Amino acid sequence: MINRETIDKIMDTARIEEVVGDFVHLKKRGTSLIGNCPFHGEKTPSFHVSVTKGIYKCFGCGKGGDSVRFIMDHEKYSYPEALKFLANKYNIEVEEAELSPEAAEAQSAKESLYIVSQYAAAFFVKQLWETDEGKGIGLSYFKERGFREDILKKFEVGYSPDVWDALTQNATNAGHKLEFLESTGLSIKNDNGKIYDRFRGRVMFPIHNFTGRVIGFGGRTLKTDKNVPKYVNSPESEIYHKSNVLYGLFHAKKAIRDLDNCYLAEGYADVLSVHQAGIENVVASSGTSLTVEQIKLIGRFTQNITILFDGDAAGIKASLRGLDMILEEGLNVKIVSFPDGHDPDSYMHHVGAGAFKTYLENNRKDFILYKANVLLKDAGDDPIKRAGIIRDIVESIAKIPDQIKASVFIRESSNLLEIEESVLLSELNKIRSGKVKKNFESNQRANAQSSQPQSYSSGAPEPLGPPDDLWDDNAGTLDLADKLAESNDDEPQEREILRLILAFGNVLVNWDQNEDLYIGSFILQNLTDVIFKKAIHDRIIKYYWESAEMGKLPSERDIIQNKDREISELAINVSTSQYILSPNWEDKHKIYTPLEANNLKKTILGGIYHLKLRKIDYIINSITLELKTKEKIEEQEELMIKHTNAKRVQKLITDYLGITIIK
Repeated sequence: MINRETIDKIMDTARIEEVVGDFVHLKKRGTSLIGNCPFHGEKTPSFHVSVTKGIYKCFGCGKGGDSVRFIMDHEKYSYPEALKFLANKYNIEVEEAELSPEAAEAQSAKESLYIVSQYAAAFFVKQLWETDEGKGIGLSYFKERGFREDILKKFEVGYSPDVWDALTQNATNAGHKLEFLESTGLSIKNDNGKIYDRFRGRVMFPIHNFTGRVIGFGGRTLKTDKNVPKYVNSPESEIYHKSNVLYGLFHAKKAIRDLDNCYLAEGYADVLSVHQAGIENVVASSGTSLTVEQIKLIGRFTQNITILFDGDAAGIKASLRGLDMILEEGLNVKIVSFPDGHDPDSYMHHVGAGAFKTYLENNRKDFILYKANVLLKDAGDDPIKRAGIIRDIVESIAKIPDQIKASVFIRESSNLLEIEESVLLSELNKIRSGKVKKNFESNQRANAQSSQPQSYSSGAPEPLGPPDDLWDDNAGTLDLADKLAESNDDEPQEREILRLILAFGNVLVNWDQNEDLYIGSFILQNLTDVIFKKAIHDRIIKYYWESAEMGKLPSERDIIQNKDREISELAINVSTSQYILSPNWEDKHKIYTPLEANNLKKTILGGIYHLKLRKIDYIINSITLELKTKEKIEEQEELMIKHTNAKRVQKLITDYLGITIIK
């Protein structure tokens, strides 16, 4: 168990913009930072980070929290695991009570997979650099290929001995459980129960997640036997999902963000070679066709992808067919192809680092135009083939969500394909119309199959006054019941009180000679006669009361970081807004927005009295409804006294708020 002092130190040190910035490309907007949410697919940023509050909030999917919560949600860590992750990031020593044997046994199985994977990576590195077999076979291979030692060490490249169970024996002797070796795919059990290593006699490329932890491996054979697969990759596991991983992203993410571009190669060696050329913003899909998840991963750091194609013409055509999904995700795509027979790895070593960088800069072409050129060469003068290619190009353009960008490509394709722009536009509209119709029919079928009615939320209703005539028999019981239900909806007013406590609770009252009283205490003291109906609101108020009675008013951060997830999430929701006023808007339009902090008396009393008004409206409507059901004079008189008193309170509140009640 991590002690309180260590937790406080981690929370004080971890900066939300740095923690989130390791995973999401953030841009400044007003007083916040925004980016594409890492928790749900989106093309328009709705993910906000507040540096001053130390929290994040997505107004698309609703997720929010502080640095620890972000790591928990993103990495699927427990609370202690997230704290340790942040401690490691900021080089904070974690002090914790010694685990009992039972607690040690119950340590996360997932964490054990990470640990055994890191052990294997270290084992392979040691084999490469410190054993005769590793140096004679593995290291010699890399040096013959022209790789520098610093690059090999940077990517923790290693070697797996050509022995049936070298890793398995070493790992189990070191205390690692066989079940975790099998779960990661490092060890395999055959039908006869024999255990052996998956990777044998191969140079090893560890695969990191983008926090730097080893999650899998790719192994390349150095044998020339065609019956031996050239590459073997780790199987899917709880920590490794190949469709969600890009090789090299951990080492590339900062450069991708800084240069606003990501080079996408095919293999492990390509990434190493491009890094050796001094270009660090490069990743590889490695072992899988490019997936939507991988594209979205890149999209969190940049909207610009440059694909590095091998010089094989057949391979290029096959790859082109799968790249339209990058356009669908709204990213800008450029292509660099290498001379026939070369891939990025071989070409870098062929021409050298300087010439390689120059080649990349001078040979980038827009994906659509590159695709058109490649396909037109293949079609020649065949009109039928050309017609098919034209439709293929327009189908790619139709996948671009940005209308302006699509129209530019239509114009450029018109010149390249030697066909009128109006013809291409007509074809584009047909394709898009067909897509819209298909989506509509799909939604209709889904709605027809669903028995769940759609619900729509509306804004909070305006406070209601009493009926025009208390004794009007035309005012039916059903109408009064509706009004009662409506006046009972005071959730918006309760949330506003919570927002004010979070924002100003630790600020001293600066009006009416109350200088020694904090606003949080002032609000609570003025609401002793109010019951918060929504359970979560009441829990926060009680937590605040209890803390205040112990001599410590909770800060906004205390409530946001509360271990009660419901309290934490509600605190984030009420204290954040997706609408941000542009910094120069007021000066530009000469319209100045008053800050509520400039008149705290009006702000705080307004919140208190609006909540009280809603409560008194409910009481008045309740009495009115009850009066309709009473026949005894004495019962009616008692209720009329209550009604008169309630109306008097209502009048005092509305006078302060400047609200006129229509009779």
